[in-house]
Amino acid sequence: MAKQYWLMKSEPDVYSYDDLVAEGEGRWDGVRNHSAAINLRSMKLGDEAFFYHSNIGLEIVAIMTISQEYFIDPTDEKARFVAVKVKPSRKLKQPVTLKAIKANPKLAEMEMLRQSRLSVAPVRPAEWKEILKMAGE
Repeated sequence: MAKQYWLMKSEPDVYSYDDLVAEGEGRWDGVRNHSAAINLRSMKLGDEAFFYHSNIGLEIVAIMTISQEYFIDPTDEKARFVAVKVKPSRKLKQPVTLKAIKANPKLAEMEMLRQSRLSVAPVRPAEWKEILKMAGE
């Protein structure tokens, strides 16, 4: 199966990319949206995800790797939702802002733009490459 790409949002004042780096491996939990949870269940070991700082910053700042496929989210008392584990890969050479993403016609169909409240969204391979290009990679 081909590698899949994702975008995962976190408020940097709650959990930032630097927090993930400090931990070495983090648990992506607390997701309570059913569409986002379906995306977590679809992730495979080795998939890559953009780390997006939401609310403060509004920008893609880094790349992380899925290091453990889904399991029951220990923060969910009813055991209905799942979590995954992630490891930091690298910061982008330069962050890619939401404003820049919205301004790029090649990214007009990105799931994060179509469903802006979705905290875990798929990214198509062409979109992944375009964002890396925008980041100076």
